Amino acid sequence: MRLSQFHLRTVKETPADAEVASHKLMLKAGMLRKLAAGVYTWSPLGLRVLRKVEAVVREEMDRAGAIELLMPTIQPAELWQETGRWEKFGGQLLKIRDRKESWYCYGPTAEEVVTDFARHELASYRQLPINLYQIQVKFRDEIRPRFGVMRSREFLMKDAYSFHLDEASLAAEYRNMYDTYGRIFTRLGLHFRAVFADTGAIGGSASHEFHVMADSGEDAIAFCDGSDYAANVELAEALAPGERPAAAEAMRKVDTPVQKTCEDVAALLGIPLARTVKSVALVGDEDTGFVLALVRGDHSVNEIKLAKLPGLADYRMATEAEILEHLGSEPGFLGPVAPRKAITIVADRSVAAMADFVVGANAAGLHLAGVNWGRDLPEPALVADIRQVVAGDPSPDGKGVLALARGIEVGHVFALGDRYSKAMDCTVLDANGKPVHPLMGCYGIGVSRIVAAAIEQNHDEAGIRWPAAMAPWQVAVCVINPKQDPAVVEAAEALYRELQDAGAEVALDDRGLRPGPMLADIELIGIPHRVVVSARGLEAGTFEYRSRASTESENLDRDSLRQRLGF
Repeated sequence: MRLSQFHLRTVKETPADAEVASHKLMLKAGMLRKLAAGVYTWSPLGLRVLRKVEAVVREEMDRAGAIELLMPTIQPAELWQETGRWEKFGGQLLKIRDRKESWYCYGPTAEEVVTDFARHELASYRQLPINLYQIQVKFRDEIRPRFGVMRSREFLMKDAYSFHLDEASLAAEYRNMYDTYGRIFTRLGLHFRAVFADTGAIGGSASHEFHVMADSGEDAIAFCDGSDYAANVELAEALAPGERPAAAEAMRKVDTPVQKTCEDVAALLGIPLARTVKSVALVGDEDTGFVLALVRGDHSVNEIKLAKLPGLADYRMATEAEILEHLGSEPGFLGPVAPRKAITIVADRSVAAMADFVVGANAAGLHLAGVNWGRDLPEPALVADIRQVVAGDPSPDGKGVLALARGIEVGHVFALGDRYSKAMDCTVLDANGKPVHPLMGCYGIGVSRIVAAAIEQNHDEAGIRWPAAMAPWQVAVCVINPKQDPAVVEAAEALYRELQDAGAEVALDDRGLRPGPMLADIELIGIPHRVVVSARGLEAGTFEYRSRASTESENLDRDSLRQRLGF
């Protein structure tokens, strides 16, 4: 590609609304242009990278045996009403009406559409298993789109859906897709981890997320330093501690006139924060009622884990009036000892193993110290893992301790079961001629998000440093002062054609820019290999070569250059 014939428009200024590196660099490099909040035009440069990612995804999905199709982006409300998600999906679902006043949505995902396709196309178990996928634009009406295409409203996604007669077949395809995702992200040159995850709004029985590791990631990941165990912190298990020690203190009231947090109370009393207990007031379903969830003072409640407990699926925080009614106190001094009315106590495993701990006294300005289970308050009604893991916790697989890192989710695989096939009455005949609801799997990859995630993981002060598989071109041939020396132009043209004939993707920078701006552009857009053709080099019989990953240039003859480039 001759850059004089290509649309390449970089900018020097960092856009004011860009917060993370990928957003800044994609705008500066001219890969994106904002059309509306969370909606972007991909420039020719940006599209080259996007298509590179798309090609790898498509090749590996085809290799894995999946079959590509294309479903509509505009989906009728009736399908979403069949599954109950028309209302449940929430404000992210962009709803629209046509001229006949019929309701539709701009698809954020396609479980309903693919299940509708399957119930009309699949009739027999002989057609199973089957995995259908598409690479298509989706729309989710994010309340706060940010970080460019990392959290945009419109995005390009690969979504796949498999149908199976039994659990064994579903498990095999789940593993097939898990392995396929590993190959995709490895080919793209990304440092990633697969982590256990919550099934969330999609639903299902099993789930893994694939995260590109980056400090700017929105998701916290817990991983073991001695094994391949990794999980989203929302799902990572905090193991039970050892046996509870015997009580050694008497319960007593301590004055805490303005100390409302565990940190302040621990500092006042001169004790470790881990000896305090945090009380979180909740309201569960009608049978469960008022709940006090207890975690250690140096821990925090895990909302996902809490919502999985009996009676707490749709819990909410208690109001101050409800807290006063049940505990007789204002927030900041709450505790499980002697409540005013009957309540349910849910204790984290670590709290259930504590002795001589400190809690609120349910009276303003007071806490209780030396509190012990079975003596000062009844044993908790329920003991469960309800806390976030922290660095240094034992790994659930018993092979080391946990560390925490940030990640950007770029892929997700789910074992859905029959949730959608039952809701939409999608059936096939089994070997006995009996209609059964097939089991389903769902497998998504954020194609456009991968582009941003790769930049977050691969950039420096000069710009983007693309992994080779994602770079818009592999080699840039830069011509110094082309108008002043025809021999330089001729040499650059010859090298350009030679590399093209060898199979390289080459950009010939023949725009006639001064060396400084030209080389700055090539660094900014992240081309892995740069070759400078100049009069000085021609006299010496060399080309100036520099890898984007290096800070030093080399002067190489033609054969050495070809060897270094690998073409």
